[in-house]
Parts: sequence; C-alpha cells; structure tokens
Amino acid sequence: MCPRPELARAALCRLHPLLGVFAGTDVRRAGRWGSEPPTPLPWSRPSCSSCLHLGPGEGSARRWPRAFSDHVVVVSTSNFVLHPGPAEHPARMALPALALLLAAGLLHTQASPSARSFQLDYEHNCFRKDGAPFRYISGSIHYARVPRPAWRDRLLKMYMSGLNAVQVYVPWNYHETLPGVYDFTGNRDVEAFLDLTAELGLLVILRPGPYICAEWEMGGLPAWLLWKPDITLRTSDPGEAQHRALATMFLQPGASPGILSTHLPAPHAGCSGCWGGCCSQAELPSVPPAYLAAVDSWLHILLPKIKPHLYQHGGNIISVQVENEYGSYYACDRGYLQHLLGSFRALLGSEVLLFTTDSTRVEELHCGTLQGLYATVDFGPGSNVTEAFGAQRRVEPKGPLVNSEYYTGWLDYWGEAHASTSAAWVARGLEDMLQLGASVNMYMFHGGTNFAYWSGADYKDQYKPVTTSYDYDAPLSEAGDPTEKLFAIRMVISKFQPLPVGPMPPATPKYAYGLVALRKYAGLLDVLDALCPSGPILSRFPLPFEALKQAHGFVVYHTQLPWDVPDPAMLAAPPHSICDRGYVMLQKEYQGTLERDGQTTLHVTGRAGDTLDILLENMGRISFGANTSDFKGLLGNLSLNSRPLSNWLIYPLAIDTAVQQGWPHAALPESSSGGRVGPAFYTGTFETPGIAWDTFVKFPGWSKGLLWINGFNLGRYWTRRGPQQTLFVPGSVLHVGRPNNITVLELEGAPPTPLLLFLDRPLFNRTLGRSTSARE
Repeated sequence: MCPRPELARAALCRLHPLLGVFAGTDVRRAGRWGSEPPTPLPWSRPSCSSCLHLGPGEGSARRWPRAFSDHVVVVSTSNFVLHPGPAEHPARMALPALALLLAAGLLHTQASPSARSFQLDYEHNCFRKDGAPFRYISGSIHYARVPRPAWRDRLLKMYMSGLNAVQVYVPWNYHETLPGVYDFTGNRDVEAFLDLTAELGLLVILRPGPYICAEWEMGGLPAWLLWKPDITLRTSDPGEAQHRALATMFLQPGASPGILSTHLPAPHAGCSGCWGGCCSQAELPSVPPAYLAAVDSWLHILLPKIKPHLYQHGGNIISVQVENEYGSYYACDRGYLQHLLGSFRALLGSEVLLFTTDSTRVEELHCGTLQGLYATVDFGPGSNVTEAFGAQRRVEPKGPLVNSEYYTGWLDYWGEAHASTSAAWVARGLEDMLQLGASVNMYMFHGGTNFAYWSGADYKDQYKPVTTSYDYDAPLSEAGDPTEKLFAIRMVISKFQPLPVGPMPPATPKYAYGLVALRKYAGLLDVLDALCPSGPILSRFPLPFEALKQAHGFVVYHTQLPWDVPDPAMLAAPPHSICDRGYVMLQKEYQGTLERDGQTTLHVTGRAGDTLDILLENMGRISFGANTSDFKGLLGNLSLNSRPLSNWLIYPLAIDTAVQQGWPHAALPESSSGGRVGPAFYTGTFETPGIAWDTFVKFPGWSKGLLWINGFNLGRYWTRRGPQQTLFVPGSVLHVGRPNNITVLELEGAPPTPLLLFLDRPLFNRTLGRSTSARE
C-alpha cells in the first residue's frame, strides 16, 4: 500500500499504458472476460511498499482482487472520484486501482454536483449526461469531404433532422502531409468545425484514428509512412503481430514483460519489482517502432487541440473512438491497442469516454476490443437487430446498446452500379433500434465528395478504387440536399424525441451553366519541364512513388528501346507491379493502358533509341483490408520480349502545384498536335451570370482524367467505366464577374469536339454505357 498520496498519484498516472482503465466505463460485469481480466498481466500482491503492482509475482492467483469478487468496475469520472449518482444507487468506483486507493483512504475529494459529465451507467444500460439518462441519435459527416463554406448548411440540416450529435473522423494524412508538417487551416481547421457544431447545438462523437478507414486514401494513414518500406502498420512491434495474436493473454510468473516493456517505464533500481513505473525516478520507455513513433508524434499534436473541446472541459465532444474496426485487421495486436489507450488517456485525461467499433463477427470483436474501451458494434438495415446487439452483449454484458455505424447506404466503386438502399428499409431498422433504447449513429448522414486524390480503395479479390462522389445514397445528398430518406428518418426520430422547431432548410440552389468549349493545350509529355521543374531522377530500375516521396497523382517513367523491334514484341509488367494504371507511349504516341489486376501486356514495334514513356497513376491507396501498405507506381521492371529494360528517367509530377499557380492559363500557348488520344491537357473558361451556384459537370465523349476549376482539384472522372458521370462543383470555387479557368487532364482520349456540359443535377448510375436512370 502506498503510504503517501503523491506516490499514489504517481502509481495511477503510470498504470494506463498497461491497463487502459482510466475511465470510459461504469460497472463491467465479470461476464465479459470471465473470471480473469483481459490485460496481459494479472493482479498480484505487491512486494514493493510504495507501489501498486501489476506483475504476476510469486504465488499470484490469476483472478481479480477480492475487493471486486462481485463484478468489476471501471468508470468515467471527474478527477478519479466517485460518481455522484442517486442515493438509491451506490456510487460506482472508477477502476480497480482507484478502488484500492479509496479503500485505503488516500482519496478524499468528491465531484462537484454541477460538474459536466458524460458517463456509462451499467446498472441501467444507458449513458448519463450530467447525471441524467441520455441516448444519442447521431449522423456521420466528414469535414474533409465538405467545402468549408458549406459546413454550416450541412450541420444545420442535420440538427433540424432531429439529430443531437454528429460523428466526425479526423484523417491524419489530411493534416500531416509530410513528416512534421501540419496543416489546420482552411478546410483543415478541425477546431473551427468543432466550434460550429457546438454553436448549432450538436454533440460530437470524435474518431481520430490514427486509422479511420472511411474509404479515404490509405484509411487516413499518411503515405509517407511507407517511405520506410519494411514498416508494419497498425501494430506495436514490427514482425511480431502474428506471434502476439497466438500468445497467451497472461504472462507466466517470472516471465519477461515482453511487449509491455515497449510501453511502460523501466523499473527504477530502488524498486526492482515494480513494472507499473511507480517510482518518480522511473526511466523513459524504450524507443518505439517506427509506426508507433509516428503515431505518438501525431497524437501529441492533435489531441491537445481536441482536449479543450471535450464535454467535461466545457466543449461538446462526448466520446472518442480509439483506432477503428481493429478486429478486421490481421494483426490482432492487443499491445497496440493498449499503447493507443495509454496515449489517449495521457493526452485527454481520465474523464472522456473512450470506445471501439467493430462488426458483429465474433473474431473481430475478440481482436478489436480491450478492457478500458467501451465496445460498440456496427451493422446496417436488414440485420437482425436483436442478434446484432446480442454480439455486443457478448463483450459488453451491461451498458448502453450502441450501433456506431448504421449504414444508410453504401459507397460506389468504379465500374460497378451506384449503390442505393431504400428509405423505408433504413427507417424501419432505425426504429427497431430506438425502440430498444439504443444509441445510434447513421453512417453516412452526409457523404460529400472525395476531392482531389483523397478517395481510397478496397481489396476484395481485386483492387477496387472508390469513386470521387461519396454521395453514399445518404439522407443528405452529395450536394447537401435533403432526400426522401432524410424525411423518413426524421419521422422516426419524432416518435422518440421532440424535433427542433422550424422548417428544414431547403436544397442549395443549382445552376446549369451549359456547354463550355475546350481546346487542347499540350500533350503531357510536352510539358514535363513545367510539371517537374526539379528535373528527372536517373535510376537503373523503376522506383515506386514512395521512394520518390510522391504521395499522390502521377509519375512518368521514361526510357528508350535498346534494340530494333521490327515485329510486334511483348511489353510486359511483372504480376502486381502496375499500381494502379500505366498509360504507355512510344515516341509520344499512345499505345494503350496497363492496369492493376487487368491487362499487363502490350505489343509494340519500334527502332533502337525510340522513346518509351509510361505515365503511372495512383488511383488511391487501399483503405480497408488485410494490408494498408499499398505501394504505388511501377513496382517491377518492364520487359520487352522477356528482356528487362533499364536506365530510366523518372519524373515525379507536381501537377496540382502548377495548376494552383495559374498554369497553364498563365503560360504561353503550346504548339500541340491535333491528336486526341493519350494523356493531354485541355483548357477553357466560362463566366457565371452574376451568381455562383453549385453545379455538376458532365464529360460527353471523354474517357478518364481529372478536372480543376480555378486551381481547385475536383477529382477524378471516368465516364468510360462509370457509374459516376458527373463531378460536383461547389459554388464556392467559382468566380463571379471574372472568368472561371477550366483545366482537364484527359488520360486516354478526348472527344473530337471537346466540350463540358454543366448541369443542375447529378448523373450517378450509368455504367459502361448502360443506363439504369436511377438518379438521372
């Protein structure tokens, strides 16, 4: 027993990396974990007079302390104090370690009755907000997918729909674009977004990752992590995740602390038996693996910005998710989750409720949950609600029922039909959950747009890139317009809680600006000096994007034919080496396209010395699946009739930088051939008739490429593959009273008369020339 309060506090502040129990839950019944705690080390008798011991020790029994034989308690409280609950219900203690201190009379403070709190009540299976039972009805919105001028409109519509909370992802790669280079300005000003949610009366469920999925590029992880090619993502130690998944949950007496030594301070010489780091002179932890080091650095930037917005500190963030759907990842690394839990507790404090989200599959809940993190589930309409929440009950026998992702629709992949889910089906499932008293977050309530290169990809037997539109068939459309589904949901909500007074804000005005003629400016290979001003990199063999420190976009690989090829010869790429599409040009003449999980050979002819160029496109890194280490570019050497090519000049292209600086509109006109095939830039201008309203641009006769208006990258179009046929153009990117500059990079082939058509509605569901007219 620690005789001095300061040592008690020291012990508490160092427990969290191992136990992860500084709040977040109330009474945790023994049914979740059986008779043993889920942490790698059991409780034991202390052998150091100034420590709370966590290690096995001699003769320790693998069971909870006697003080907790009648269920286990872990609660979110204010400053490690008793929750001031109703007199008829005994106050719950904060955590086993705290209870020991309270029993010893070391903590005497009490919470102020007026303190703001958001807690779990295991006895009544609900949340408690400021002591009163509370249920949230929430919707997901991603500030990174919505132009900042539209934030208020979208959030107000969500509030008027009857929601009392919104769920928000924080994409790490959106803010730390290069190691140590952070951007929280403009559309990336997450604190301004949080302030706006508070102003409109919405609570926030924050999901800061570090991994978020979200069908976002690399699941929110920065591509620069892959500059270290052997890095192991989403684990606590490279090369040991699979071993740890098979390891026993508890260490045997006398065994090394193993993975825990990475996260806990080393014991001080004067307290050799204390792995909890209770001594004030405890040493710092060993240097963590590369991934954890990057995560820790990021969290030390982000979470201090978030802390003032926590509900307990006067803000509106009621809960924070740790990682995301970790049970679906192969590693099953509890040490990693424990490390994150320790970091979140250290940086956000003991009061905030921390939680996890996983599917209802048993194996995913096993690997994705952890003591000290409240376990929630996700499932969509059509699921058996009782069975789905039964899965949550297997890991959380008591506490509020929570569906953290109730799917109102689904994402779209290039080349597949536009996903849709009936409004009646969604409304029926929502009502079933609310009748059970569950808290529900609808994913998505407003999807928005994957502008620029931010769309991710899945890997399901093959690489499946996500479309630019993230409409998601959500209650608020991509352009933020209320749909039939929204009003069906609003009607359901009205049965359970009062709706805000006042009308639903109307759809934002749209304008069909009509046809705009474009002209070919130049072939891409003719303007490499403007797009790669630093010049090419010489390499014997091709290098991937990551070796070039190129996160997104395009890279040109240039070489020459080493011999005459009078008869058609096979230009071939090794399996899995085209990531993701390669546009092949011989003597600047387009030959065809090589594609990941598709065509990887072309037949060419030519003479020795003829130029061979391959423009490699990154279509978005995998955001969900067994492995998010999705390297891009030409990952293997091309061969000609099985003879490898060498001596490459590699051009990392900075197209966005050039376009944002006014190129090509501010540049001198290029002399360009009239050819319409192959990668080339097209330009044009149009003026608005005194208004700058939202619009949608269609690409009649075009194939595949990207569109910029006034330097803003609106994303990828792929009319030849579909289903998406239009790109959303927010009115906020348009000019009034001066020309709007259009830049198009067409990759395969433009129409004979290059025109764009601006419409007042989207075309979502036309795939490979077949129209199903669902949204036309």
